[in-house]
Amino acid sequence: MKVIICGAGQVGWQIARQLSSERNDVTLVDVNADLVRRATDTLDVQGVVGFASYPDVLEKAGARDADMIIAATHSDEVNMVACEVAHAIFSIPRKIARLRAQSYLDAIYSDLYRRDHLPIDVVISPEREVAEAALQRLAAPATFDTESFMLGRAQLLGIQLDEDCPVLDTPLRQLNELFSTLRAIVVGVRRDGRLFAPEAGDQLFAQDQIYVFTHSEDVNRTLEIFGKQTKKQERVVIIGGGNVGLGVARALEARTDRIRVKVIEKNRARAERAADSLERTIVLNGDGMDMDILLEAAIDRADAVLAVTDDDKTNLLVAVRAKQAGCPMSIALVNDPTLAPLMGPLDIDAYINPRATTVSSILRHIRHGKVRAIYSLGDAEAEMIEAQVLSTSPLAGRLIREIEFPEGVLVGALMKGDKVLKPTGDTRIESGDIIALFAMAKDVREVERLLQVSIDFF
Repeated sequence: MKVIICGAGQVGWQIARQLSSERNDVTLVDVNADLVRRATDTLDVQGVVGFASYPDVLEKAGARDADMIIAATHSDEVNMVACEVAHAIFSIPRKIARLRAQSYLDAIYSDLYRRDHLPIDVVISPEREVAEAALQRLAAPATFDTESFMLGRAQLLGIQLDEDCPVLDTPLRQLNELFSTLRAIVVGVRRDGRLFAPEAGDQLFAQDQIYVFTHSEDVNRTLEIFGKQTKKQERVVIIGGGNVGLGVARALEARTDRIRVKVIEKNRARAERAADSLERTIVLNGDGMDMDILLEAAIDRADAVLAVTDDDKTNLLVAVRAKQAGCPMSIALVNDPTLAPLMGPLDIDAYINPRATTVSSILRHIRHGKVRAIYSLGDAEAEMIEAQVLSTSPLAGRLIREIEFPEGVLVGALMKGDKVLKPTGDTRIESGDIIALFAMAKDVREVERLLQVSIDFF
């Protein structure tokens, strides 16, 4: 597949890395020559320096025979015009644009993206994706990562194992025997900084970070088995009243369980805007780093603090300060993935990486065929892939134990009709089933072959 990626920032670079590693023909376009040079020096991609919305620049990037354009520059308007040019002049069949401004995303203006208006096939909103990720973290406070699959009937949980975890040193095979009715599978383990797909004889140790794929009805039991207590969130303090903080506060207001929310925003105009658009939420104008303002927001009685300003270091420090003041759970928005290893030493419970959420969303639409959902884990080290099994797939009609999956691939669950099943070796995969697969990055291409997702489906 020939793909043009506009924008060589964090998201563009990550998508280019992912697609080029799967042997796609990738060209990266950016006005910043240093970013283009960095990409061409480190990745197997071609680079073009120039404005992504200029027809001559896109032509130089190979737009005449491209299959897809992904517009992910820092400018919404450049992204929109790039897609318009790609459609009108070069007839590129698939166009994805990242748009940040909420006005462009309002449902009442959705006609804007029709083919005879502004032809964009998929609009990605980082702020909405991040707000959704924040809500999922709040919904599962004992996890460092979580994502929904199979129409909300299944969950991927990231769990940090502590010394008091009751199933340490137990082989995974034995875990399945001890909890035979538990619909959960450990699909990934991170140990000493390395992520891998575990085998049946592998044991779990303290400080391991594990990924468990579980039926939504079994989430609480799964957490208890791995030594985590589940506690309902009733009071939440949000630091940052921008698009992300506002999106989370609105969603929490809309819930029926009446969560009490307070927002702290440093910028007065933004704080007033947030106060005007929220109904029950208390908005405080002040610096989230100020302990007095945190205490005014009753941080010591809050169940969770969510730090989502546009500054990573502020988010980390606020999260630490909130924990010191007595808040039991802290979640920080962190753009720079190199800061992730600091979460443990700083005692921050969970973090949200906007790049990873945006990349996951874009990948879901790139592998468009029968792939229904994708979640990128870590620094694009692995993916959780949900897909429908085609009648032409090598998986269809076979027992799981008969299939030679790559070493880094595990089946997390199977959905037949509306029923989610825990897979065993004797489970037969049928055409039309929905399958959830954990796959290390190096094995994603082979998984796509097994699922028979090819360019024919785009």
